[in-house]
Amino acid sequence: MKDEKLPRKEKFSEWYNEILQMAEIVDVRYPIKGICVWYPFGFALRQRIYSILRSLLDVDHQEVMFPLLIPENEFMKEAEHIKGFEEEVYWVTKGGSKSLEMPLALRPTSETAIYPILRLWIRSHVDLPLKIYQIVNTFRCETKHTRPLIRVREITSFKEAHTAHSTWEEAELQVKDALKLYGDFFRKLAVPHVITKRPDWDKFPGSDYSMAVDTLMPDGKALQIGTVHHLGKNFSKTFDIRYEDPVGEQRYVNQTCYGISERCVAAMISVHGDDKGLVLPPEIAPTQIVIIPIAAKGKDVLGACKHALEMLKVAYRVVLDDSQERPGAKYYRWEMKGVPLRAEIGPREMEEGEVMLVRRDTFEREAVHLSKLSKAVEDKLSAIHADLYEKARQSLESRIAGCKTLDEAKVAIRKGMAKVSWCGEEGCGLRMEEATSGVVLGELAAVERGKCLICDKKTDKVVLMARSY
Repeated sequence: MKDEKLPRKEKFSEWYNEILQMAEIVDVRYPIKGICVWYPFGFALRQRIYSILRSLLDVDHQEVMFPLLIPENEFMKEAEHIKGFEEEVYWVTKGGSKSLEMPLALRPTSETAIYPILRLWIRSHVDLPLKIYQIVNTFRCETKHTRPLIRVREITSFKEAHTAHSTWEEAELQVKDALKLYGDFFRKLAVPHVITKRPDWDKFPGSDYSMAVDTLMPDGKALQIGTVHHLGKNFSKTFDIRYEDPVGEQRYVNQTCYGISERCVAAMISVHGDDKGLVLPPEIAPTQIVIIPIAAKGKDVLGACKHALEMLKVAYRVVLDDSQERPGAKYYRWEMKGVPLRAEIGPREMEEGEVMLVRRDTFEREAVHLSKLSKAVEDKLSAIHADLYEKARQSLESRIAGCKTLDEAKVAIRKGMAKVSWCGEEGCGLRMEEATSGVVLGELAAVERGKCLICDKKTDKVVLMARSY
């Protein structure tokens, strides 16, 4: 890695593109717009993040794998769903030099691939609830300005879960469970977020309603990092997914689906990173500790470092950097990669039987005796995660402003989110978007009495507005 400097994070777009390359997350030089290649380090980071997601899902979901190709006749069955995706679909029309009898869609999402099979898997009430998920690539013909990991044409890491239940109410409980699971997941990434109910004009095509998880990026724009959809019976009626209830009657299942993509990686990088590079929460860092020897003549510094390595590698992902580079160059490289904790050992530390621990997030330094090293590392890694989350939480909350007028909302949206009253009518919501140059993210669960910013009607509905990706 060249010893180059990142742009300051205040220039977020430039900083973000540079850090993905310099920290070796993804390479954007693949010759198709909106499609990236994961570097080994970036892929290791992705694997750590998705292993956490899998561990949360595997408690009561089963992992599956469905085909990438969807026959046109199945894809076109759900009219509202198709209308929402029709401009984003890639179609395969040839096999070799021969035209296919039926075009095949590259999945933009997998409802129309999965549900014809669920019709075969679900026969009786004893088959319910059914909870499955897969982590796959999906393709969308994105025509807007693409941005790595945020707005792409190939989503390489799309986790989509699909569930089936006896009743609408049971499906609604699953929506709540899914939102709790997402909360646990993003807490492990130390990424604070808000949850809203999307307005009807922005809900998932074919759903009864959609819930969404958003965070704020450093440029003040909202990034949707998770969605949960209550599908009701809309898809089960289309694909004839029925079960026999305990008294022998045939009933349609109620369904949910919910997804997370590599936007979660983008959010984690953007929320925590600084002018020196990545800042990674310890649980997801491919390397949690790097040991750097400060060489001196006549001192077996490397031997002391190897001893520390043996002590730590039992419980942590630790690397000894014994390359011939200068210590400063090593600091630069590992700071760029966001390693949470650096352990330095030089002649002074050897004499005292100590290790100098340096936190990546604050650069605080503390000399720790070897006899207390393991406990000190445990405490520091725990503190790093807690501090990263708290710093990010305070930043998010400080950029959410309650607004009583359109002018106030317009100002708030320039740097974050505006919390405003809304009557619930689509026309007023669209007029608020037009007047503020923001979008209605969705309705908060909190009830606050107020007046709609457009029609002045009294309401207890409160929505968040922001610029968004």
